[in-house]
Amino acid sequence: MSNIEVTITVNGTKHRLTVGPKERLLDTLRERLHLTGTKEGCGVGECGACTVILDGEAVHSCMVLTAQADGSEVLTVEGLEVDGRLHPLQEAFIKHHAVQCGFCTPGMLMSAKALLDKNPNPTREEIKTAIEGNLCRCTGYEQIIEAIESAVKGR
Repeated sequence: MSNIEVTITVNGTKHRLTVGPKERLLDTLRERLHLTGTKEGCGVGECGACTVILDGEAVHSCMVLTAQADGSEVLTVEGLEVDGRLHPLQEAFIKHHAVQCGFCTPGMLMSAKALLDKNPNPTREEIKTAIEGNLCRCTGYEQIIEAIESAVKGR
């Protein structure tokens, strides 16, 4: 199989890359673009640690081939911070102690951001549904849900 030329915009920056036909978006982000906030947990789309926003949708980047993202826009956790200022979701996670070991945090943030981009005033149940593809073994989820709720309310 031959290599594939792709163009993807990641966190607002356009990248032209030559990738292998089996290269995952997760590997492209971490190894080629050095955006290591996106984590690999399970590698099979079950844990959500690798969640990014691809063309407005939260996706598990371990399950997307980079070639499939050709022409797309990708937002990673590194793209949430703007001009040295944390995104309100990031601030809320800190304030509500929704970060413990931190491994799941990037994926949780990206799932929450995708939800809020589509629904700026979600219910608690909608928040739970949005993050249900993200596993956390530290917090028990309550602090994460409270953090997202507080970001919605702007507190």
